[in-house]
Amino acid sequence: MSRSLYGATAAPATQREWFRTGEVPVAVYGLGKMGLPLASVYAENTGNVTGVDVDQSVVDAVNAGECHITGEPDLPELVASLSERGALTATTDGAAAAAEASVHVVIVPTLVDEHNDPDLSVVESVATDIADGLTPGDLVVVESTVPPRTCEDVLAPLVAEESGVPRDAFGVAFCPERTSSGQALQDVRGTHPKVVGGIDDESTRVAELVYAELVDNDVIPVADTTTAEAVKVFEGLYRDANIALANELARLTDELGIEVRDAIDAANTQPYCDIHRPGPGVGGHCIPYYPYFVLNWLETDAPLVAKAREVNDAMPGFVADRVGEGLAARDDEAASSAYATDGGAVADASVGVLGLTYRAGVAETRASPGIDVCEHLDERGATVYAADPLVDAEGVPAEHVDVDELAALDLDAVVLATAHEEFDAVAWDDFDPLVVVDGHDVLDLDGSDHRVYTVGRGWA
Repeated sequence: MSRSLYGATAAPATQREWFRTGEVPVAVYGLGKMGLPLASVYAENTGNVTGVDVDQSVVDAVNAGECHITGEPDLPELVASLSERGALTATTDGAAAAAEASVHVVIVPTLVDEHNDPDLSVVESVATDIADGLTPGDLVVVESTVPPRTCEDVLAPLVAEESGVPRDAFGVAFCPERTSSGQALQDVRGTHPKVVGGIDDESTRVAELVYAELVDNDVIPVADTTTAEAVKVFEGLYRDANIALANELARLTDELGIEVRDAIDAANTQPYCDIHRPGPGVGGHCIPYYPYFVLNWLETDAPLVAKAREVNDAMPGFVADRVGEGLAARDDEAASSAYATDGGAVADASVGVLGLTYRAGVAETRASPGIDVCEHLDERGATVYAADPLVDAEGVPAEHVDVDELAALDLDAVVLATAHEEFDAVAWDDFDPLVVVDGHDVLDLDGSDHRVYTVGRGWA
């Protein structure tokens, strides 16, 4: 028997039992890096989840008990177990899944277009599928990160209009995902408190009931969906601004003649100070995009948010400048000429870039600083070679090579853009003297003949 929770009058304990025993069917829309772990946790707690994805190969894999997501501990085993006992199935037919479900969980990407305007097209497409199967008493849960007021102004009206179900007959809640690649299952189950906010009090109540069954941490109800949406965006804005501060401080290291990273570490011994780590830029599918959920969505100016994005976007160019500075010094040119952006000493140089993914150990290249570094070097006339153990260089202005091939390339410089653990095995003694730019302060080249610049420490 299928039951609904929104507007239910049964005792809370009874409603929780319905949910735990699978009497409240769940559909999870989006089976990507965060969607599949989320669907799996729903399934292990309810035994009745249908995952929806537009990619037939993803659907086929899940139905075969296979996990298409790599680098997530325990997820392959969990998917296999859930599939075997029928707790998790998958389909490309979102409307059909919606017709069977009482709880609809949306976790698809929200990106920005070529003008950096938020693009809700994928979320809206899913909302239309949900509307096709919506019935009174259903709850729509949005975990996709969206601009504040999306649920209130866009999704709830869209679902009501397309479904014909009165607005007060179904629930909408925003419950932001707070997960990281490489530990998604752990995070979904409750590494951090779960924030829930409904479009009305009943939506909040039901969302709180559902997530209290899923997570081992606190469930924090907030005033409404807009507040919950803002929580997620604000988390990203904090990190972007904090990293921008660290990166701006790192750029002072040469003028001050100090190792700024050491100063940051010492400053952070005060409990009210938490400066993040500088690096070659900020990538991924989250932090580089969330600022535009404010800047290009709301009417109020947010100059600090804009400046932080500008600072972080400039770091790959800063790294390329350091390559030029080191090559110019090697060629006995004036160090002050190193900032030349018309190529300068970089022109005709051979440069290896270590890392194309935005983060170590994660096969994701979206907004990756390593790719931006390759583009800057290519624009300045360098021959660029890229090495990454997780991805190839398709679409990147660089020739992809294996790490162990680098020493045979007669390189002039190397940039460490992503600190993959595989790069720990690079035999630096096999190279002729290089200019090395370390974006993450992980290389120990003391005593070598290489000229090393570390972001936040300067030239060794």
